[in-house]
Amino acid sequence: MNNSSLPLLSSKTQKPGAPEPALSLPKGLAFETWDRASPSTARASVPNFDRLARVYRWMELLTFGPWLERCRCAFLGDLTGCRRAAVLGDGDGRFTAQLLRANSMIEIDAVDLSAAMLRTLLRRAGQNVAHVHVHCADARTGQPAKPPYDLVVTHFFLDCLTEDEVRSLADRLREILSPSGLWLVSEFAIPEGAFGRWVARPVVWLLYRAFGLLTGLAVRKLPDYASALRAAGCTLRKRRSFLRGLLAAELWSPAQ
Repeated sequence: MNNSSLPLLSSKTQKPGAPEPALSLPKGLAFETWDRASPSTARASVPNFDRLARVYRWMELLTFGPWLERCRCAFLGDLTGCRRAAVLGDGDGRFTAQLLRANSMIEIDAVDLSAAMLRTLLRRAGQNVAHVHVHCADARTGQPAKPPYDLVVTHFFLDCLTEDEVRSLADRLREILSPSGLWLVSEFAIPEGAFGRWVARPVVWLLYRAFGLLTGLAVRKLPDYASALRAAGCTLRKRRSFLRGLLAAELWSPAQ
């Protein structure tokens, strides 16, 4: 369920051990990748979000209006002291651009397997683009470029993973997060009660089916990411809900 509806995980279907997909970057910018895991741990196929790069914004506005953007930016004011961030699957880069405007001193490692999304993200960064380092890699298996980070961001990203993948990723990201760091999460949720049963659950079901058809996404249910973060040693500090609980913004940190 990326920035529009389902989170971005990666893009092109790629054979294990194949070269990184080519990415044309603006003049003067280097292309970087996270260190990759061994080919034996790589997935045989991944969803393809490249074809949606140009229409994500309009898809989001037509489906949820401004609410996904409000959810992503709910705790932007808490991030002004951060200096190194790992942003996973920000899609077309609207949150990255907002973060750079709020905190011009931050250095961002933006991780994505979609070359098209990374190009759009860099364009949105504007005059702050020198603070963004793009990494065309699969966050499920890649290793961080320059840990530790005092901020990890996963907006509408974890719900594109299986339960096992979320647990594995949470353990690895907790290791690269500084003791005083923050983990910002935005996700879809199914609240208790009639609204959850009759509205939120069907909406989430439709989103998974739609993005399965459009991108090849195989996941079909929301993972219990909160339990995974707690098991990895993180504590929920703040939470805000939108659209009667269909959307949730959360700020986590390592347990003290």
